[in-house]
Amino acid sequence: MTRAARVRTALRTRPLPALLLVLALAAGGCAAWTGYDWYRAAHDDRTAYAAQRDAALAAGEQAVQNLNTLDHRDLSQGLDLWESSTTGELHDQLASGRTEFAEQVKTAKTVTTARVLSGAVTELDDRAGRARVLVALRVTVKASDGAKTDKDSRMLGELTRTGGRWKLSALGQAPVGGAPAG
Repeated sequence: MTRAARVRTALRTRPLPALLLVLALAAGGCAAWTGYDWYRAAHDDRTAYAAQRDAALAAGEQAVQNLNTLDHRDLSQGLDLWESSTTGELHDQLASGRTEFAEQVKTAKTVTTARVLSGAVTELDDRAGRARVLVALRVTVKASDGAKTDKDSRMLGELTRTGGRWKLSALGQAPVGGAPAG
């Protein structure tokens, strides 16, 4: 009897070990495929880019919220938060006008709180460490007489990565509305 014939006979007489061998080979193939897919995904540049985009968006939303929140009763902490959320020219403007602005807020006795409604990264240059975000937020201003007003606004922010963190380097109102119908 040839070797091939002996194998066929063994497979017919002992089907359980043959089935286990086939299942083990199939499991090994699935494990190899899954490992390859995981490795490929872990080393994909798009994954790193998406992580930077998400980090820039989270930092941008938080910084815009920080710069639209201020309580006259705890100005020092609020203004420190403003400065720690910014960099570059925006940071310099906030730091140089801090004393004058603090006096205005103390006189007005307002409490301003902001809540982010939505946000999006509109541009991201990961290599240069620059990003732009569009953030929609609702700002609530409580006056000294207790009156509250809500205002929805859209802000455009420019972010710069500094020290491994994204910080606001510019902030302004986003234009509202579209082109007139013609």
